[in-house]
Parts: sequence; structure tokens; C-alpha cells
Amino acid sequence: MSVKIRLSRVGGKKNPHYRVVVADSRSPRDGRFIEIIGRYNPQTDPSTIEIDKGKASEWLRKGAQPTDQAKKLLKIAGVLG
Repeated sequence: MSVKIRLSRVGGKKNPHYRVVVADSRSPRDGRFIEIIGRYNPQTDPSTIEIDKGKASEWLRKGAQPTDQAKKLLKIAGVLG
């Protein structure tokens, strides 16, 4: 089973908010996930990024692969070097 750290879209039409989730790579984007590790709101200025560093680093140690966008958010939050 391949586990990914990725974004799941929530919020209304033309008002996106995202959850940073750990999910099986086979599950749909907004579908089943294992754990929520953060939130991302691109609508605010500056963008709001809240990530639980402990949970994120634990999942990375276990072998979870972040997607490109999730990797950018993890770097901004200070989880990745």
C-alpha cells in the first residue's frame, strides 16, 4: 500500500480550502483518508498554512510520499528542510 501526503479540497464553489491529509494513493482526491495533518487556505493574504509538524514528520518517517504541492507546503511550514 502506497501512502501519500496530499491535499483534499473542501469549501464551496469558487471558494477553495484544502485539508492536508494522509491517504492511500488509490483513494479519490476528496475521498477516504487516514488522518488529517493540517489545513491550507489560499484565499487569505498571506495564505494560511497550519500543519501539525509532529504528525507530518511521523508519517514521513513511516514512508509517506508527499505530492509536489504538499511538499511545497511542508517546506513553508518548516517540516522539510
